[in-house]
Amino acid sequence: MEFLKLLESLRTPFWDSIFSFITHFGEESVFIVISFILFWCADKKKGYYCLMVGFWGLLTNQFLKIFCRVPRPWVKDKSFTIVESARGEAGGYSFPSGHTQISVGTYASIARAFSIKVIRYVCIILCILIPFSRMYLGVHTPLDVGVSVVIAVFLTFIMTPFLGKLTECKRKMRINFALMVFFSFAFVLYMELYKFPQSTDLANFMEARGNSFRILGIVLGIWLGYEIDQKHINFDTKAVWWAQIIKLIFGTLIVFIIKEGLKMPLEIVFSNHPISGAVRYFLISLFACGIWPFTFSFFSRLGNKNNSR
Repeated sequence: MEFLKLLESLRTPFWDSIFSFITHFGEESVFIVISFILFWCADKKKGYYCLMVGFWGLLTNQFLKIFCRVPRPWVKDKSFTIVESARGEAGGYSFPSGHTQISVGTYASIARAFSIKVIRYVCIILCILIPFSRMYLGVHTPLDVGVSVVIAVFLTFIMTPFLGKLTECKRKMRINFALMVFFSFAFVLYMELYKFPQSTDLANFMEARGNSFRILGIVLGIWLGYEIDQKHINFDTKAVWWAQIIKLIFGTLIVFIIKEGLKMPLEIVFSNHPISGAVRYFLISLFACGIWPFTFSFFSRLGNKNNSR
């Protein structure tokens, strides 16, 4: 807390705005867009690699949050203040940092996957600035962000085989997906069956419970999307730049329509049970990995027609 209080004493409106902006690059919506750029427009194999790093990081992060149940800095010390604009995205328990996990896992895996120096430098800078922004804003301690950085970097390197021929081996990919489903389902069972202490914060518990179902939905959607791609599409990401932009914009728009538009209807159908989140994120992942790619041959032909004139 001493380091956070030091940062608190150094805050100014200017730096509050700067680090509030920087921290947005670690949010879920940004991760979704970046994942689609990689998976739909750049390199499918590298896209799977980044998704694997992201998945295992997310699962580990969410389990540790509810297992350790460390309160946020301003809860531990009532005299400590945070930058209020950061409060809305600071849900759940404090340890470890979710923003740091997502951002470092995403940008470190991109830096690992691509040899373009500018991309690497930008990603490395973001891997430093985003974790620091979480501390500057007062929503995480150095331990929170430090553990997340270590986990993310570890996964970035241990998942490196996905950059090689592993993604071309259906059996190994299916084993990996089966492991993802197993541990995701185990997390759901943990949240449903474990008798948490009465001191457990209800709001944080409900968020963790919802996240466990959403994670399971994500991996089931990715796996089914993978199988559809293998059997019916085998999509290629290549297209001219303007076709890539159209592909990305419309695909992302549909994803966010599913994400936000189906939230309330599914909650009504499932009586606010967190399985509604599992269904919603299953549909998002399935669309991204196994439905929208059906259109990629069309976008590829757009470029070919343009070049033939």
